[in-house]
Amino acid sequence: MDEKSGGYNDNTLPNEFAKLDLNEYHGAGSASLDTDLLAKYSRRFHENSKNLLAMSALIGNDPTRVLVNRKAALEDKHVFNVKLDLEGSATNQKSSGRCWLFAGCNVMRLAVIEKYKLSDDFELSQSYLFFYDKLEKANWFLENMIDLAQEDINDRVVQYLLQDPVGDGGQYDMLINLVEKYGVVPKSVYPETYSSSNSRRLNYLVTVKLREFTTQIRKAVRKGENDQVVRAMKAKMMEDIYRIMVIMLDEPPLEFNWQTQDKNGKYVSVSNLTPQKYFREVVGFPISQMVSLINDPRNAYNKLYTVDRLGNIVGGGPIRYINTTSENQKQLAVNVLKSNRPVWFGCDVGQFSNNELGAMDTKIYDYSLAFNVEFNLTKEERLLYKESMMTHAMVFTGVHLDENGKPVRWRVENSWGADTTGDKGFWVMTDEWFSSFVYQIVLHKKDVPRRLVDILDTEPIVLPAYDPMGALASPH
Repeated sequence: MDEKSGGYNDNTLPNEFAKLDLNEYHGAGSASLDTDLLAKYSRRFHENSKNLLAMSALIGNDPTRVLVNRKAALEDKHVFNVKLDLEGSATNQKSSGRCWLFAGCNVMRLAVIEKYKLSDDFELSQSYLFFYDKLEKANWFLENMIDLAQEDINDRVVQYLLQDPVGDGGQYDMLINLVEKYGVVPKSVYPETYSSSNSRRLNYLVTVKLREFTTQIRKAVRKGENDQVVRAMKAKMMEDIYRIMVIMLDEPPLEFNWQTQDKNGKYVSVSNLTPQKYFREVVGFPISQMVSLINDPRNAYNKLYTVDRLGNIVGGGPIRYINTTSENQKQLAVNVLKSNRPVWFGCDVGQFSNNELGAMDTKIYDYSLAFNVEFNLTKEERLLYKESMMTHAMVFTGVHLDENGKPVRWRVENSWGADTTGDKGFWVMTDEWFSSFVYQIVLHKKDVPRRLVDILDTEPIVLPAYDPMGALASPH
């Protein structure tokens, strides 16, 4: 597991431009597109009958249906020689961006299913954590607006924070903060509502009010009101946000009795619970011992990173990432899967993925066949030029290894339902796709080499608020 230093410094020009024939494009030195050049493009397009065939096939059809690479699709088998004994049924986040909460709950629920011999469709309440995450994010946002009230409204950080103050997405350290403060509950105690499964209108209402509150905070601060007055204003603002959320999501329980049946129909009951007690005594997941390993080739490896103004709970733990190589991530993930435990991870799910096949594969679409172009950005370049960032969180539950013990493909538990995608909601990911588009995995400290765990004791390098490593997993 050798590691290069990290950091982007490749200045190599692709051959197609390094050896460009200037005579072929004579007269193209102008900044504008002239009609002669467009006429040349058109003439050359029509000279190749393949272009006309491609146009006929694609002009009225979805390219992702027409251009599926059959060979790659056949190789993306849902067959794995390392697979968890217990996975749980696929879950469904519906029209919301709660993937990171679903992935976290899908990992934590396994101990409960095993301990009480429950059916595979048992779930912890994602909506419960969703309620408190959005409420805490609203408070986090207003605290940032108080702190930045003297900055110009067009300041880049202010404008970035105003874009999506209470979006559904999140990072794993945010999950840690939520669970440690609020605990968890079973889904039967705090079930889905329309607005938890369809979060767009809720987000709109809360966001509009938060932007309105921001104008009032900035006026108060610039008027010279003291901190006590401004925070009293904020407390009143948060009461309005709380009211909106309870009306649309229901009020979370403070105490409850848990009653269910195991997979054999036997009655199960645990009484006098709080969400915190339920997490400690029933779930018992070591969430405080989990650590995030990222692969960010732009920046130096074996360093600790955080992102400015990224978080959800004021007073909670900071977002922290240890940067390491993709190969290191893979080997550590394989080790954990071999020990019959799942792995939470974050990736850019929309890149070279096929919903019907449930496949993430860099070769799944043969774009060069139709367009005669290749897509050759490196992982570093995708991050630098805003082509890619983490958009989705899921769970590894298996891996297929070759005869040398190297991963070939990965089994992935998604949260897009069991009926429409992949193998009953489980996907397959090629190892090449992992290298290109997986950015983060989360492991217990005991599964991470001591030299990496010790990096947590160092001072983190602070990335700007708008850095792609601050992206929150949140596909709808």
